[in-house]
Amino acid sequence: MRSMTGYGRGEALLYDRRFIVEIKSVNHRYNDMTIKMPRPLLAYEDRLKKLLVSEIFRGKTDVYINFESFSSDDIQVALNKPLADGYIEVLNELKSKYGIEDKISLSLVARFPDLITVEKKTASDKNNDEIWECLEIAARQALAAFTAMRCTEGEALKANIIEKLNVIEDAVKRVEQRAPQVAKDYRQRLTERLMEIQELNVDETRIVTEAAIFADKACIDEEITRMFSHIAQMRSILGEAIPIGRKLDFLVQEMNREVNTMGSKSNDLEITGIIVDTKSEIEKIREQIQNIE
Repeated sequence: MRSMTGYGRGEALLYDRRFIVEIKSVNHRYNDMTIKMPRPLLAYEDRLKKLLVSEIFRGKTDVYINFESFSSDDIQVALNKPLADGYIEVLNELKSKYGIEDKISLSLVARFPDLITVEKKTASDKNNDEIWECLEIAARQALAAFTAMRCTEGEALKANIIEKLNVIEDAVKRVEQRAPQVAKDYRQRLTERLMEIQELNVDETRIVTEAAIFADKACIDEEITRMFSHIAQMRSILGEAIPIGRKLDFLVQEMNREVNTMGSKSNDLEITGIIVDTKSEIEKIREQIQNIE
């Protein structure tokens, strides 16, 4: 089980090129990935994304690529000859017109803007392979660290959720034990009330009928059975090695629906108190699940 929150960094130096890849993510309903890299590397974006989505299934993920090249294969320094001719011609004209005796120096000419340019060479197949090899090493390092961090946090979330499931299960068991007594208590209260009103002339058939109607309305056996089923399913899902966040989110909604129904049908103060505490634990699980991949 993995959290959707994590960070990983990888660095590779190969073929006189250095890549630093950083990955960080926060929780998100879908798999939203943004890759920020230097423009010359955009050709590798799709390949990099395929690598990352093989391990990242859900969350808001930002990927940062830093690239340095020390290889002469990647750049070429060029002289803008027409511009240089123009600068020299104007300087000679100034010398001639104003009688300036200074020599035109290389250091002076080199300072003129746009005279010398640094350009990226047209990539060869060899260069492309070398660049991707270096980028892939850094990306895999970052992805491994990123995944390890998310797994560690995921295991902590899993342990916390299991603790809360145990509390919820104990609460449902208490409700299950209390539920049969609710109808008996109602029948006793009804009998006492009718005796007060009718001065011991009690219609037993009426009491039985009213008690049966109440018991049917207040019956929460189905809800209790489904709650135990949801708890068992959640424990099973927590052991799965695939993205489980959405499954857990659905189960939490179902659990919340069941306890709400139990609370509205039971008409018993003791059960109502248990239900309130149970809803609090379910809400805590729901908050934790929002960060599970």
